[in-house]
Amino acid sequence: MFELLGSDLLYKFLRGPMCWVAFILFFVGSIYKIIRYTKELSQEKVVFVYVKPQYALKSYFHWFLPFGTRNWRLHPYMNLFTFLFHISLIFVPIFLSAHNLLIYESWGISWWTIPDKLADIATIIVIISCIFFLGRRIFIKEVSYVTYLSDYFILAIVFFTFLTGFLAYHQVYTYKIFLNLHILFGEIMLISIPFTRLFHIWSFFFTRGYIASEFGYVRKVKDW
Repeated sequence: MFELLGSDLLYKFLRGPMCWVAFILFFVGSIYKIIRYTKELSQEKVVFVYVKPQYALKSYFHWFLPFGTRNWRLHPYMNLFTFLFHISLIFVPIFLSAHNLLIYESWGISWWTIPDKLADIATIIVIISCIFFLGRRIFIKEVSYVTYLSDYFILAIVFFTFLTGFLAYHQVYTYKIFLNLHILFGEIMLISIPFTRLFHIWSFFFTRGYIASEFGYVRKVKDW
């Protein structure tokens, strides 16, 4: 089993066919879900009528600003972990020097990268944040009530993607095993985006824009 996990054959498969499958499912699945999501909402005639850019943009600004909303200020630890988690989750995969090198080898393009020490810190933040979010889903009743099995799956995939990447980079135990697991978990996470609650990376903007518009345009109050 361990020989297979650390084999060059598995590495070539994950870097080749499986990589293409993951990206195709991510892009095609995301486009499909966005179209379906939009179509379903368009059937409710009042939905798009309420969306007003001026209210949506103000809401985006405050919700993207640490402690910029009353809800964030009421839950400071959640605010801290949420912002650090999402910033790290986005910046590490895109701007990690090792990932940048692989992209350059494959497609001949490259961009700015973050220092490896900073990437290590961001990776640890993601790992700790996953544990924090898991604890909330288990021990806080109102969060546990709206938690599904798929939510634990998402946390596990993100946790193990970053943990195995950290262990592979620092060459803990057998480097190739953790490298292959890191690629595998990363591809599973990419595939999961259109089909799980990770889809909120796309739906967030409309959902927040709609809520802000209803509050501001209809109720004449702020949503932050």
